Amino acid sequence: MFRRNFLFGQDSDTANVIGVNPNDLYKPGKGYGFVAEENRREQELLQISELNSGFDTVYWYRDASLTVIEGDINGCFVDCDRILQKLEEKNGDRQEGERRRLPLSFKVDVPRQGNYRVTLTIRTQEPMDNVLIFSGRRRLSFLGNIPGDTVFTHTMIVNVCDIVPRGQTRIYADTTLDITVVADRPRISSLAVAEVLCPTIYIAGDSTVTDQSADYPYAPGSSYCGWGQMITAYLNDKAGVSNHAHSGLTTDSFRKEGHYAVIDQYRKPGDFFFFQFGHNDQKLDELKAFGGYRTNLARYINECRDKGGYPVLVTPVARNSWKGNDGSYNDLLAEYAESCREVGRRLEVPVLDLHQRSMDFIQKQGLEEAKAYFFPDDYTHTNDYGAYKMAGFVAEEIQRVCSRHPEPGYCFLAKCVTEGYGEWKAKDPIVLPKKPEAYENVTNPVRAQELLFEVEDLEKEARRADVLDMIIKTVRFFPTNVYNDMFVDVVGHEWYAGTVECAYQNGMIDPHLVEKGHFYPERPVTLEEFVVLAINGYRSRKRIPREEPCLYDQDCSAYARPFVRAACAIGMLPLEEKANLHEVITRGLAVEMCRRMNV
Repeated sequence: MFRRNFLFGQDSDTANVIGVNPNDLYKPGKGYGFVAEENRREQELLQISELNSGFDTVYWYRDASLTVIEGDINGCFVDCDRILQKLEEKNGDRQEGERRRLPLSFKVDVPRQGNYRVTLTIRTQEPMDNVLIFSGRRRLSFLGNIPGDTVFTHTMIVNVCDIVPRGQTRIYADTTLDITVVADRPRISSLAVAEVLCPTIYIAGDSTVTDQSADYPYAPGSSYCGWGQMITAYLNDKAGVSNHAHSGLTTDSFRKEGHYAVIDQYRKPGDFFFFQFGHNDQKLDELKAFGGYRTNLARYINECRDKGGYPVLVTPVARNSWKGNDGSYNDLLAEYAESCREVGRRLEVPVLDLHQRSMDFIQKQGLEEAKAYFFPDDYTHTNDYGAYKMAGFVAEEIQRVCSRHPEPGYCFLAKCVTEGYGEWKAKDPIVLPKKPEAYENVTNPVRAQELLFEVEDLEKEARRADVLDMIIKTVRFFPTNVYNDMFVDVVGHEWYAGTVECAYQNGMIDPHLVEKGHFYPERPVTLEEFVVLAINGYRSRKRIPREEPCLYDQDCSAYARPFVRAACAIGMLPLEEKANLHEVITRGLAVEMCRRMNV
């Protein structure tokens, strides 16, 4: 079986050990090497996150060379502090919030897909704090401090598997293995890679589970992350993880878009198959919780068992979602979590109740404190801290549920779980990196379009249904695939039925806007009515400033006064010259005011 050993920073005098120097950059045919900006720009396959370490430079440094690799008797390293200090001196690149660092990534060719036992050694004279070791597509394997005058060794199982990358429609073969160290001065002294036979944990899911990429200079709080890439921090070296979750996937599209075919090709009897869906299924009428969603889960389970595998259901991770009208928690995935539990009971499959665990945690934290575990201004997708926390819940659920399961395979899985590396949370404010003035003219090639860019007929009168749709997009909710007939004049087949349902569930529709059970979705909306709807949406995401008297106090309805005052406080309403609160607004003005919300 395949085995390869590397010694860094010095020549090797042993036949079966390869010496690696700082100039050894990876390229096809060589079989190993560091991945830095220079060779990433030259090799197209190194630019696909899912085929590499999952790290890439922030967009304004894509043409720069940041990673200066050096060597000494203790290995190869990157002096992050010195490099970032030079960036600050040269470009004025001083970032607020968390300390940012650079990764040191090394890639090795392996002969085939499968699991590999990798032992990383770091020899250091100086203490190394907050060290992160990632394997494969940014999967966390170690988190902690390394004391000075130490020879530190860490062993992990790294799975190598083909994948359908994001935005692609075909399967890409992958026979490379990546190891990344993040520290103030990340270092690799030696590396041993050996092919091993052990069970694989395959994961199917959506964006809350997937292997997310991260920009560098890197900070955990402003990096998207799915719990599937953090679960490795809670596992020993008896099983590998192969994560095929992707953003936007449902129980249906996971199969149709080719992701399931990859797993079907490589899974073996005795492997495990984790399923976590729901976030995107709930947007589609054909994938209701007790309809297509439940049917698809049952089919996956039966097929997994037919191949000798062990299926495991994971209820969908909860959102940081709160109702705008009363500030209570809004559980938008309750039906999907219950459907998961029902399928598990009926088919006798272990169910890891991540939904309940994450929801309890978010409710205990509250809207504002929970934000530290989510990507900035996102209420669905966790950052690295949040994904690590969610993975910890999954690990605890594995031990709780699988350790008492009658099938020995599940008991083995429970024994693979460790305690992880303790608490990991932000010590500094979490902020997105700011582009230096020297790079002001560099544009982001993947930047999203301006909010509500797709809205047409801007001069037309805005209707209630129109503005609900705009506000929901602004605060990043989404229409549901069910409508519960709470209004006499809204029927399920109308395009806006799911929008109205979403607004109702999130406490956006004030009782004063309802008349004898009618919402009047086609009615033109006044500025005052828009403000009431918008502020209820805003409340679900941000705190309202303390209520103060405002310019419009004598012009607005009594019920609307707190909403109007809030709109003035956050800059939605003009203060220089009063607008007419009782005038019907245009679609264009509605778009403009949504953008002023700055949610």
